[in-house]
Amino acid sequence: MVGMPDVQWVAVCDVVNRSRQAAKNLVDSKLGNQDCAMYSDLRELLAERTDLDAVLIATGDRWHALASVLAMRAGKDVYCEKPACLTMAESQMIVDTARRYGRVYQTGAQRLSEPHHVFAIEMARSGRLGPIHTAYADIRWRDGFRRDWLPAEPEPPREEVNWDVWLGPCPWRPYNSGYVNGGGWYHFYDFATDVAMWGAHTVAQALAGLDLTDVRTIELEFEKPDATMVTHLSNGVKLVLYRVAGSVWEQCEFWHGACGERFDGPEGWVAAADGYAQTDVSSPALLRDYRKVLADYVARTQRPLNHVQDFLDCVRSRRRPVANPDVMQVSMNICLAADICEQLRRSLTFDFRKAEFVGDAEANRLRSRAMRVPFTY
Repeated sequence: MVGMPDVQWVAVCDVVNRSRQAAKNLVDSKLGNQDCAMYSDLRELLAERTDLDAVLIATGDRWHALASVLAMRAGKDVYCEKPACLTMAESQMIVDTARRYGRVYQTGAQRLSEPHHVFAIEMARSGRLGPIHTAYADIRWRDGFRRDWLPAEPEPPREEVNWDVWLGPCPWRPYNSGYVNGGGWYHFYDFATDVAMWGAHTVAQALAGLDLTDVRTIELEFEKPDATMVTHLSNGVKLVLYRVAGSVWEQCEFWHGACGERFDGPEGWVAAADGYAQTDVSSPALLRDYRKVLADYVARTQRPLNHVQDFLDCVRSRRRPVANPDVMQVSMNICLAADICEQLRRSLTFDFRKAEFVGDAEANRLRSRAMRVPFTY
């Protein structure tokens, strides 16, 4: 964002001093001055900076939802990286806050705005493949997910790492540099999600090509941990949360590369993933109208094929971005339902309208996590 002509970047905030300084240096070097202010606590930034129109939230995942809610309550529009939340309760809080305060919110599912993904989505949505019977989303195998915590190390000075604020709403855990350095928090349940960590990228892509107007429930079939999960939408579409067996996700039968989605219909299939020059198709004939399909999308939606620009345009126009809170909530709730399904090791049915699991009190208790005071809503 810092290099975009319609953005004036005025402040950065991070609880880790070296990251805070690096962000300031990036902004200052781009803008050719030393004007970028630094903050170590986002609550101070939001209280003091009444000149801000919008914020980019790119914290660790544990802070995404709470930071978004606090920013919207402070009158800021929000672009928040994915996964947007750790729990279903957090997804609902984002939806409610954006609606109550009239804020523009875009989650960083940027492939909803990239041409080869948009083409695949539009081919499915427009009926060119016939009625879609199966959609696939890449949920990627992850290298370990732990429910323990690391041993205590001496805490650094607060000005170097404010550990209390770093933890935020998560359970108190002793400081360990392994969390802070190199994104080590990524592998711990206290600070992250499992299926949702990668599915936050791709489930929204798969859903965008489907007609969800009459979808009331999703049935999730548990087979074994860390495996592909087959789900069934109540409109008859099978949604496959695809996970390769191993860490090399390029070895995939449905796409090559990361963050893929695919749609299968009676007239053929389309698939896209990162690094594509063009969308994969079952027949070259499906690519004949590639430019027209994209042009029709832009004309119909009046959106650019640029996710950040879509957000900035919406900040001005006050329309809803392509990855708005409702899009975020449905896709994240599917991911989080899959997480809960794996945690309980049994099949589940989730009711979208009621935002609850059908007939499973234990699963419903896992829709939220306790939040540590004072880092609550």
